[in-house]
Amino acid sequence: MNNSFDIKEKLNTYTSHWKWFLICVIFALILAYLNIRYSTPKYAVQTQVQILDEKGSGSELDLFKDLEVFGGAKTKVEDEIQIINSRSNWIEVVKELGLNTKVLIQGNIKESELYSTPPVKLNFIAPDSIINRAKLNFFLTISSSTTFGYTEEEDKPVKIYAFGKNVSTPIGDIVITPNVANFESYKDKKLRVSVVPIEDAAQGYRGSVLISTSDEYSNILNIRLEDPIKEKAENMLNTLVDVYNRNAIEDKQIIADRTSNFIEERIANIAGRLSSVDQSAEDFKTEKGVTDIASETNVNLNVGVANQQELANARNQLNMAASMQQIVQQQGGYEVLPTNIGLSDPTIASTTDRYNQLVLERKRLLKSSNEKNPVIVNLDQQIAGLKSSMQSSLSSTVNNLGMTVNSLSGQQARFNSKIYSAPANEKALRDITRKQQTTESLYLYLLQKREESQIAVASTSPKSKIVDHAYAVSKMPVSPKKPIIYLASLILGLLVPFSVIYVKDLMDNKVHNMHSLEKLVSEVPVLGELPSLTKKDEKFVVKEDRSVLAESLRIIRTNLDYLLKTKKSNNKGHVVYVTSSVPGEGKTFLSTNLSMILASTNKRVLLIGADIRNPKLYTFFTSGDVDKMSKATRNKDAGLTEYLYDNTLDVKDIVNPMLVHRNTIDVIYSGRIPPNPAELLMSSRVGQLIDEVSKNYDYIIVDTAPLMVVTDTLLISDYADLLLYVTRAGVTELSAVDFPIKLQKEGKIKGLSFIVNDVASSNLGYGGKYGYGYGKTQKKWWKL
Repeated sequence: MNNSFDIKEKLNTYTSHWKWFLICVIFALILAYLNIRYSTPKYAVQTQVQILDEKGSGSELDLFKDLEVFGGAKTKVEDEIQIINSRSNWIEVVKELGLNTKVLIQGNIKESELYSTPPVKLNFIAPDSIINRAKLNFFLTISSSTTFGYTEEEDKPVKIYAFGKNVSTPIGDIVITPNVANFESYKDKKLRVSVVPIEDAAQGYRGSVLISTSDEYSNILNIRLEDPIKEKAENMLNTLVDVYNRNAIEDKQIIADRTSNFIEERIANIAGRLSSVDQSAEDFKTEKGVTDIASETNVNLNVGVANQQELANARNQLNMAASMQQIVQQQGGYEVLPTNIGLSDPTIASTTDRYNQLVLERKRLLKSSNEKNPVIVNLDQQIAGLKSSMQSSLSSTVNNLGMTVNSLSGQQARFNSKIYSAPANEKALRDITRKQQTTESLYLYLLQKREESQIAVASTSPKSKIVDHAYAVSKMPVSPKKPIIYLASLILGLLVPFSVIYVKDLMDNKVHNMHSLEKLVSEVPVLGELPSLTKKDEKFVVKEDRSVLAESLRIIRTNLDYLLKTKKSNNKGHVVYVTSSVPGEGKTFLSTNLSMILASTNKRVLLIGADIRNPKLYTFFTSGDVDKMSKATRNKDAGLTEYLYDNTLDVKDIVNPMLVHRNTIDVIYSGRIPPNPAELLMSSRVGQLIDEVSKNYDYIIVDTAPLMVVTDTLLISDYADLLLYVTRAGVTELSAVDFPIKLQKEGKIKGLSFIVNDVASSNLGYGGKYGYGYGKTQKKWWKL
């Protein structure tokens, strides 16, 4: 099979349907015109805002960053776009502008909204919570300057009300008042009032807004809105920006208020803690009896050193006094006592000196006298008195010095205790002082932040700066876009037939003309094609006929003769079978007309109806206008089946001479329908019949049974010189063509050739480019 792609043929597939392309394009352009004519024009309105960077703008929130309550990240423009076009913002815009309620004036085809100066003003008595969720449509007709008509259904009669009176509606009472002084322009005009839920209106406007950045790294946003009313669009955008800034300020104020409350709570808490720490410091100093630990420790050190020296001196005095007392007590004779031992008591020193003088005086006197000398006795008495006085003085001195040592030791212990406890007291007091200082510094810091927060709240700035207030981008409407709509309509008008033809061609599995069949069966000849005939066209060719059908048959005849001459060399007539895949593909039509065109060359032609299961040959000859223009009579009662069944019949008994349109042919009809057609065709008399008639006729045309339905044709295929397989354009599937080719390869049939029947005039010839009809007057294309 040849599957090569032919671009010219593909183009011809579409150009041959140029009329459909033209009709679709014209229809699409008409629809485009109607769409533009009755579409509501929309105007583009735009505003520009700059998103301020809070980190660099000295925002009041920067005051609290060191509290770790707020972050200092830069505002993300992408997030702000989502915030600006948020559902909550649009709900506020719709509430402020009252966009959920519309007053529209109705026209013949479309209606227009009255935004700036509606003729009536609506006052809803029901609560806002009900109105904001309500959905209602009603119609008003202004009768005069004082009355109006009201109805909830467009085609129902109106009820007359006076302006200012309550009108009962499904969502509660409404008071309608005039809003313009002159009603003449609105008199007898029908107004439609539409009330929709605020959320639905907000969602609708939200979807029509386009927000984009001026540049990739820019903080300037372009906010664009398209609406039939420029003033309304400008108000919506301006209000949207105001709501965004107001909400941002409110958010900042809420944050600042929460921060102030937080600071106030912390201040109260820290004030209590500071008071507690101060009390702890006071209690500690009172308990420990200190004011300045460092100074007191220094004083204690100095006094302690002095006390320690005094204690050491007192202990020396005590030791010397005790030693002296012991010496005095242990002295049995009259010996000299130590003097100048460092005792601080002058009495003891003077007594000791006097005692030593007397002892020395006694020793000196004893050298010249004895102990009984009255002078010596007198000295002994004086020495004993001094010794007793000395012992008494020493005893008193020892007791006094002991008490002094004990007192100084106690004082030294106390000084040492204070000195040794100073580090611990200092550490404890330092901890208390540190808490006191920390709490006090935090307390002072929060007092400062409270003042700063109050200043910041008083000077709260908006989150964005308006670069350009809302303005109309162009005086002309941006929608509908006429060039784009016309271009899209033109493309659509071309695309629809193109798609239909493409899908049809893609799903097409039928034979359409000789050219398409030749590409499919390149190894089998295609002898020609027959045109599609209308009811007014002749079904039979006549002598000297110059119709498209006749020319097609002449081409088939020429190709047929060429094949027959190359395949048969004897002098017998040519036996040509005509068959098809299924009934209704035109094999009887071809066999009869082929017989006619062969007979027009003064050849002897015999037409045999071999389709004995469904004979159509006699009916075909005797139908309609053919019967009037021919002498087709069945002068023989017997046909092919009678001949095959009855051995007594001869060929001449079943041949019927016919004159059709001045063409003379002989016909053998099928005969009666037998109960066993397959077995009957297996009879040897079929061969005898073919052999006998081939001696008397130049062409024997045999109209056989369909090849794919029954086996009749295969039973008698050996007698054929050529088998013409009829396919019908638009009916025969491409897969059905493989069946006879397969049979020929298996040797079951021979001399296979194809004919395409019922080909549309646009497909005749090679792709419809080279059709038939030479010498025939053609209509001009504009008269088609």
